Amino acid sequence: TLMSSIKSVQVFGRKKTAVAVAYCKEGRGLIKVNGCPIELMEPEILRYKLYEPVLLLGREKFAGVNIRVRVRGGGYTSQIYAIRQAIAKSLVAYYQKYVDEQEKKEIKETLVSYDRTLLVADPRRCEPKKFGGLFVRARYQKSYR
Repeated sequence: TLMSSIKSVQVFGRKKTAVAVAYCKEGRGLIKVNGCPIELMEPEILRYKLYEPVLLLGREKFAGVNIRVRVRGGGYTSQIYAIRQAIAKSLVAYYQKYVDEQEKKEIKETLVSYDRTLLVADPRRCEPKKFGGLFVRARYQKSYR
């Protein structure tokens, strides 16, 4: 069948409530997020966060694959973190499935030694507000007279 001949993997990255799904297949090194190239992502201060997997591993690791990322939920920052995690994880998964275990190990070690959140999701979530106070942990002031 046509589908089985295309080498592709689908991986997700998460941060808070943002979820990014990366679809990684054979190609020539394109990385797109919601259909637009990674170089145009806003906010530009966080753009380097997106380049991190590419800069760490070198362009040649990404030269053989195209990565398309869909992202939804969360805010600007958590979306960026979700995207970079999805990109990193998708490359690792692709190398494991279609290239070789040794290269996958090298990639994984490089990423983890730099920043663990590139491959492991951050489990922290927003704590809900409780009654009897203004915020999550603060209580209303108590006066005695």
